[in-house]
Amino acid sequence: QVQLVESGGGLVEAGGSLRLSCAVSGRTSTIRSVGWFRQAPGTEHEFVAGIRWSARSTYYADSMKGRFTLSKDNAKNTLYLQMNSLEPQDTAVYYCAASKFLAGARERSQYAYWGQGTQVTVSS
Repeated sequence: QVQLVESGGGLVEAGGSLRLSCAVSGRTSTIRSVGWFRQAPGTEHEFVAGIRWSARSTYYADSMKGRFTLSKDNAKNTLYLQMNSLEPQDTAVYYCAASKFLAGARERSQYAYWGQGTQVTVSS
């Protein structure tokens, strides 16, 4: 089993920044990718960014490139999603998830383990 715990969400004004954290624990040797998804009310989960766990290389949804940056503290097994120039459309619950199937996974169905989510609200 793999456990993921997100933190760092909150309320921010448009144009502001937030840094989300995802602490990963458990059988991390089974992980191929860890990704961030978000879900706004009434919508499907949307892929945001991910990291290939062993290679430590990151990848992003095209719409997130340039504003969002994903990094990892290897000693702490913690991921950080730095979000800049936030817009009201970024308002959503942000989830961290781990895939044991595929390095570079982008689909929700490819992720087996999920955190509880953290709310991000961007006011206009």
